[in-house]
Amino acid sequence: MSDTEDGTILIVEDEDAIRLTLRDFLRKKGFDVLVASDGVGAIKILLDSNVDLMLTDYRMDLLGGDYWIKFLKKYCPELKVIITSGFLRPDFEIPYEVIYKPFDYSALEKRVREILCNR
Repeated sequence: MSDTEDGTILIVEDEDAIRLTLRDFLRKKGFDVLVASDGVGAIKILLDSNVDLMLTDYRMDLLGGDYWIKFLKKYCPELKVIITSGFLRPDFEIPYEVIYKPFDYSALEKRVREILCNR
């Protein structure tokens, strides 16, 4: 469990505008939010912080795509994850919920709360 009542969310997104807008939105809704611009930065945060939920882009230049999904499944099996993507076309089944961009921020907040209520 995190330090805040609503939970700690890690946003992993390589597009600055999306990452920062989503961070600001979720913070205003009461969540503790951490951000990383790629999978490598996310791994550092996961090692140093207690994360309740990860919202991660599928396609990123540095440690993204199929290898990022495989990494999460193998090394973070207990972590709750939502994948975001504007154009997901993997060669294998994604073991996480996928929300497609552009997403409705209110609907995303509702889904995040549902997931965190079940932690």
